[in-house]
Amino acid sequence: MPSETILIVDDDKTLVTGLMLTLQAEGYDVLTAGNGLEALEVLAQSHVDLIIADVAMPKMNGYQLLERVRQNPEWVAIPFLLLTGRAMDSDVRYGKELGVDDYLTKPIDPEDLLASVRGKLLRARILLETVVSQPHQPQSHLLEYGPIRLDPDAFQVWIDDQPVSLSLREFRLLYALMREPHRVHEHVELVKETHEYHTDYIQAGNLLRPLMRSLRNKLSEVAHRSVDLIVTVRGVGYRLKSEEELSSIDT
Repeated sequence: MPSETILIVDDDKTLVTGLMLTLQAEGYDVLTAGNGLEALEVLAQSHVDLIIADVAMPKMNGYQLLERVRQNPEWVAIPFLLLTGRAMDSDVRYGKELGVDDYLTKPIDPEDLLASVRGKLLRARILLETVVSQPHQPQSHLLEYGPIRLDPDAFQVWIDDQPVSLSLREFRLLYALMREPHRVHEHVELVKETHEYHTDYIQAGNLLRPLMRSLRNKLSEVAHRSVDLIVTVRGVGYRLKSEEELSSIDT
């Protein structure tokens, strides 16, 4: 029987009770919170293996909670499922940009719930076992390119020593660019990094554009510069500015 702990975050007590009974019947331990702020308190005090959160909640909604979870190195790998009363494409895209693992639309079918929970927990266990089975590696060094510094172990980024708050997918996108800063990265290969998804050039571009826009905005905001640090190579993909281009930013 499962022994994982699942955190349910929703202000609808009737729904929470129904989800709790379904999950407990399968052997899961269940914690609950009425909104995102309460959920952060639970996460700070208890080990959680998976989070199920409603989108619409007072004080801190599901999207805001997801963003906070993905910004914390200790919680970033926790599978996160969002509950929503509507499945609008714009809402789904926004959640994917923040790094949500799955959407469940109300009314929730218990079998759909359990299938998603089992699948996400299985994937999390496989990833953990893979990491544990790897031979010990020395701590990786910071990646530095121009004004950008990136710590792949702590999931942290700085511009001119100022911290940048990125979602998990934004971090993965920047990390991919910084690992090989001198070449153009194609849309399809970047989507494999950011979304762990194999697709064609057109869909890859559609997935990357809003993510790239958000990443650029955050980097520029922290850098207090209107100059873009990332170059779009039309019809191909993206690259970081060359060292010559970077050196000319402040001149």
